[in-house]
Amino acid sequence: MSIHEECGVFGIYSKEKYNIARDVYSGLFALQHRGQEACGIAVNEDRNIRYYKDAGLVGEVFGKAELDRLGQGNIAVGHVRYATTGDGSVQNAQPMVVKHIKGQLALCHNGNLTNSDSLRKKLELGGCIFHTTSDTEVISYIITQKRLKLSSIEESVGEAMEELKGAFSLVMMSPRKLIACRDPLGMRPLSIGALDDGSYVISSETCGLDALGAEFIRDLEPGEIVVIDGEGLHSIDRHCKKNRRALCIFEYIYFARPDSVIDNMSVHEARKNAGRFLARSHPVEADIVVGVPDSGIDAALGYAEESGIAYETGLVRNKYIGRTFIAPEESGRGNQVDLKLNAASSVVNGKRIVLIDDSIVRGTTSERIVKMLKNSGASEVHMRISSPKFLYPCYYGTDVNSDKGLIAKSHTTEEICEMIGADSLAYLSVEEALQTVTTAPPDSFCAACFNGKYPDSGS
Repeated sequence: MSIHEECGVFGIYSKEKYNIARDVYSGLFALQHRGQEACGIAVNEDRNIRYYKDAGLVGEVFGKAELDRLGQGNIAVGHVRYATTGDGSVQNAQPMVVKHIKGQLALCHNGNLTNSDSLRKKLELGGCIFHTTSDTEVISYIITQKRLKLSSIEESVGEAMEELKGAFSLVMMSPRKLIACRDPLGMRPLSIGALDDGSYVISSETCGLDALGAEFIRDLEPGEIVVIDGEGLHSIDRHCKKNRRALCIFEYIYFARPDSVIDNMSVHEARKNAGRFLARSHPVEADIVVGVPDSGIDAALGYAEESGIAYETGLVRNKYIGRTFIAPEESGRGNQVDLKLNAASSVVNGKRIVLIDDSIVRGTTSERIVKMLKNSGASEVHMRISSPKFLYPCYYGTDVNSDKGLIAKSHTTEEICEMIGADSLAYLSVEEALQTVTTAPPDSFCAACFNGKYPDSGS
């Protein structure tokens, strides 16, 4: 099983009207790895918001006809979703568009609220009627209620942040402004870029900026609200530096694309550092190093460089197997590993292999990959994991919200090694994982899924 992150957010502000949805489409395509269940785009033209969203990948949901129907505009937001709270139905797809007496709001959210249930109950007792099961609708109601009493959308967002607990990177659009904010812990990434024509771009990752050729300006600070309108870019820092930073370390281990830079650190380099730590702490005599595509490859390169053992492409991913593939029955699901990955027999036959993967959650995928390599002639498979043991649930935006089924919770390393059929097994330590990012101190990350230390008491 892979760990899935909730979603990616994207937004553009342009001084001129044009077919802006096409650029949001490109940005969402670059962020597709962050969510593959649903997506949506909202476009603002002369204070009129049009939107379209549906279940499926970006390229499946949006064709030329859908993009053309969104028309021209000068502000737009977009979202790719993987359901962690609520279900994966179309009604939970984003952007969440709200119409109220003072105008409209289109909201996109990355993360999970830890106090969503209590906020929802309070809102329902106040007369709010919910149409979805996602916590994004909770956020939209709170911001809207504030907006009815306050003079600006940014004031409303600032007041709403006082009530929200947990992880929330937001990109939203009012009739005249593009607004972005990052929770005071900075748990999920959010970056700002600029285009040559003076347009601004907001993206969950810098790879979204690169898709448009936007120049990276900076990351939003934890707690910061950024407002972009006809006067330019404005920052509100009233919530900044109230808490310690707690960016999710799993962004570097797995979630983010390797070509992204988050809080001044290359994801690719952080993953290579993880591999280097593994080579130093858990060496083994072997012939080749093999990475599990895609997020295990960078760590495998680091392991190979540090150990002096040659890196080889021993596993090949079928690029054309996506989430649209549906196994005919539950018992057939395991075969998807064989469809998505294949061992290169000419590379692995007769070889002692160091196999690098980003994590072991339930163990079934690791077992099949080890078996695949040995069936292809590998004499030994020594598995090295570029993250610590996954022991605790995450409440901040992944789909592992319970420790039920976490293999490392109920089994020792030796037992897991035997269960997956490897010749040896070792993990990165928590201390090493927090040192893979060299641009920030170890105490500026959330590693609760590994050590049980939750930065938000609301969890």
